[in-house]
Amino acid sequence: MFDIALYEPEIAPNTGNIIRLSANCGANLHLIEPLGFDLDEKKVRRAGLDYHDLAHVHRHKDFTAFMQAMEGRRIFACTTKTTNFHTNAKFEQGDVLLFGPETRGLPAEFIASQPLEQRLRIPMQPDSRSLNLSNAVAIIAFEAWRQMDFNGAV
Repeated sequence: MFDIALYEPEIAPNTGNIIRLSANCGANLHLIEPLGFDLDEKKVRRAGLDYHDLAHVHRHKDFTAFMQAMEGRRIFACTTKTTNFHTNAKFEQGDVLLFGPETRGLPAEFIASQPLEQRLRIPMQPDSRSLNLSNAVAIIAFEAWRQMDFNGAV
């Protein structure tokens, strides 16, 4: 399967929704600190409902620790700051989909460090800035899972 990673997420309900999404598609979820909320916060629990027990959530104390844990894996920078659509990617088992925080996205230096084919965006109308984080994660995660023939689905 693939993994989903959130770099310094800020909004509790988005992360709760992504916990639920991760559980439903079988992806591990990585949360890179600092978080903009407490994971025990009611909004996270409400959005994730009873999926916390089904999700595989890993916390990393910072981006350096996350990168060490992901060593040797392909990381896709999911960002509005590229021209390569997510549908152009050829996803494989073990890939990591990395998303930035709601208000600022991924650090520019990280995006620039990734090969163009590992920088992904979702097509949008010209005057649109971005999608809600949990919606963006769902779009790209389900494309990755589709390419893996919905491995593990019933």
